[in-house]
Amino acid sequence: EDQDLAIINKHSGLVVHPAPGNYEHTLVNALLHRFKNLSDINPERPGIVHRLDKETSGILVVAKNNLAHLALTKQFAKHTIQRKYIALVKGRMEFDENIIELPIARHPYKRKNMSVAFSEKAKYAKTHYRILKRLRDATFLELKPFTGRTHQLRVHLAFLGHPILGDTKYGKNNEFSRLALHAKSIGFKHPRTNKFIEFSCDIPKEFKEFIESSLRAD
Repeated sequence: EDQDLAIINKHSGLVVHPAPGNYEHTLVNALLHRFKNLSDINPERPGIVHRLDKETSGILVVAKNNLAHLALTKQFAKHTIQRKYIALVKGRMEFDENIIELPIARHPYKRKNMSVAFSEKAKYAKTHYRILKRLRDATFLELKPFTGRTHQLRVHLAFLGHPILGDTKYGKNNEFSRLALHAKSIGFKHPRTNKFIEFSCDIPKEFKEFIESSLRAD
């Protein structure tokens, strides 16, 4: 952390900000307890410039002031922030790497879900994936989202027939103890110095254990 930013490695199961049905025990509650100052551009979500799903773990950038918040928001809007995720998905994917360009909208009747759609309300979404390792009944991927649509990575991979392991919302599979999606790294220009900085965190031990056991099984 510095005077403008804090970089956090969020664990799976932690909600980022308060919402109906979950007003306590969120990351925002913890941030308010830990830091005296956070950006207040969105008073309901102090410090939060971008979010991760409750079940997703990994790197999250927190803005301590409005200067940092606005500078980061502009970079997100221009898609210049470099983000890499890792995921374990069901089945063996065919191509070593590819780009998924499929628009996303709210699901027509499951209101808490998103889906690939070609309606007027659908928004452009683009994801690059690269295979890190092929396993017996799964694939270990690196994912780079060019856009930041809600549940984008989960929806895109499920549409391809390779839902993320542990994704009960889009995959109906419980072959993993949690959602097997982790925000591995993020790179951006520092709001004050304008220098490019990058942060990364370790692969969760559940991922390592799953990969090792799968390779032993082979």
